[in-house]
Amino acid sequence: MRTRKVLAACAGLLLAVLAAGCGKDGSPPVKGPQAGALPVYKVDTAFRLPDSRTWTQAKKRGYLRVGAKEDQPYLGEKDPATGIYSGFDIEIARMMAASLGFDPKTIRFKTIASANRETALQNGQIDYYVGTYTINDMRKKLVGFAGPYYMAGQGLLVRTDEDDIHGPQDLAGKTVCSAAGSTPYQRIAADYPEAKLVAYDTYSICVDNLLTFQVDVVTTDDAILLGFAAKAPDEMKVVGKPFSEEPYGIGVPRSDNALRFALNDALETNEKNGNWKKAFEATLGLSGAPAPQPPPIDRYPAN
Repeated sequence: MRTRKVLAACAGLLLAVLAAGCGKDGSPPVKGPQAGALPVYKVDTAFRLPDSRTWTQAKKRGYLRVGAKEDQPYLGEKDPATGIYSGFDIEIARMMAASLGFDPKTIRFKTIASANRETALQNGQIDYYVGTYTINDMRKKLVGFAGPYYMAGQGLLVRTDEDDIHGPQDLAGKTVCSAAGSTPYQRIAADYPEAKLVAYDTYSICVDNLLTFQVDVVTTDDAILLGFAAKAPDEMKVVGKPFSEEPYGIGVPRSDNALRFALNDALETNEKNGNWKKAFEATLGLSGAPAPQPPPIDRYPAN
């Protein structure tokens, strides 16, 4: 019970830190990724991709324009003071840039809302997009996807003093929090009806309620949960294995097969040389979760 009292006593401070700037999926982190532990990506200065219209135009302008999220802890987040983006997705974007022959420091990141990703790629506002972008057949009709570079799935976030919850099979009688109308909420309602579901507009409110013992569990994509856990690893942890599959890919213009193929090659190279693992450990890995095995790359044929 002492742990419970300590958590409750410091909850106000934690919530103030966690809530600052919170959006739908999260907020800028307390301590930020460990810059010293991040890989240094060697620029392939000899790289050429003349069959890619996107690459050719970027080469002429001298920099890449990359779409990203700005409010997801340790995935894609923008420091409101400096304007600098950081997180695992941002590192994926940077290592891809180096493989394509661009200095990662020259990337011009642009925050693109989820609803506008396809339009931004179709209209040439960005060259590629990295931001918890799940690959599915419907989206493949609109854009192309390199990867996946990460296999996310629905997960469970609990307090570190919670020892009774190891997976969704343990949710009976537990108060489970998720975003109103979200797929994770609907999955719990359909598949685990004995759980006591509550919903709020943002995941940050769910996390607030977790830390103050008003709910027992928060559920959404495990990657997002790992970001929250990385902010306060002594207070929260992600438990069990993901119980859905959400393959995150790099969005590209649908007709630019040459760029998609080149990004797939770059992903494979960076997975083999250790850059992928180092990037994970310096970002999402701060939650205490070990780096997973990257998923197989889906090298589907040209459109």
